[in-house]
Amino acid sequence: MPVSPDTAAAAFGRWLWIPDFAQTVETEEYLLVRFPDYFIHPLELARLRPRGRATGQVLDEALARARELGPPSLNAWVRLDAPAGLDEALRARGGEPEETLDAFALDLSAGVPDLEPPELELRWFVDLATVRDGQRVEVEVFGGTMPPEERLARIVEEESEAYAAGRGGRVVAYLDGEPVGTGGLVVAGSDARLWGGAVVESARGRGVYRAVLAARLAYAADHGATIGLVKGRVETSGPILRRAGFEVFGQERSYVVPLGQAR
Repeated sequence: MPVSPDTAAAAFGRWLWIPDFAQTVETEEYLLVRFPDYFIHPLELARLRPRGRATGQVLDEALARARELGPPSLNAWVRLDAPAGLDEALRARGGEPEETLDAFALDLSAGVPDLEPPELELRWFVDLATVRDGQRVEVEVFGGTMPPEERLARIVEEESEAYAAGRGGRVVAYLDGEPVGTGGLVVAGSDARLWGGAVVESARGRGVYRAVLAARLAYAADHGATIGLVKGRVETSGPILRRAGFEVFGQERSYVVPLGQAR
């Protein structure tokens, strides 16, 4: 049956990724996340929810705190539950639009759709070689740099444990022996949060994204998830997700804001 708007809104409201290796600055009104420098955007404004104050006033406080954390710019997300006027406030402070994502949801209670994926080799992030391959695909598609070796080793431990425990994982697709696609998911109660779907440019149009999507949805359903969530790029993964039965419940937008002197 279709996912209701209220169910989708509640599920997306629960979705916030803060890894244990990241630094956070959190108040009742905003959340900043400082990732390692190998991330394409090491600093993110993950949430802004003013409590009886103007959006711009709270944003200025968050930006002032962000300037103390080191990176020259901030990646700011306008989430589904963002306050009115946040887009305009970010632009007024030099924010440049970077990405627009559709927020998709799919009912999994009756099983997963038949996506007719191609026959590709799929491996989960449970060994160092596969982790390296998946990270290389992510860097090629999204940018950033490879994590250091000690972080890669830690990823193997974390992903292997999560995969075995039914909490999710990451999968890598291989075409003719070469890693060409990847994608992750987190199973949190009834929610399956699909993230990081990526296919290298040379392999696009060959069903790689469908294969990675099908593997993650099957894992999610096998481990009790009843709703699939994914934030898809409008121009690339969006059409594939629609054909798979996902419905759009809104959009999220990101801006890159320079952290110069206060305006």
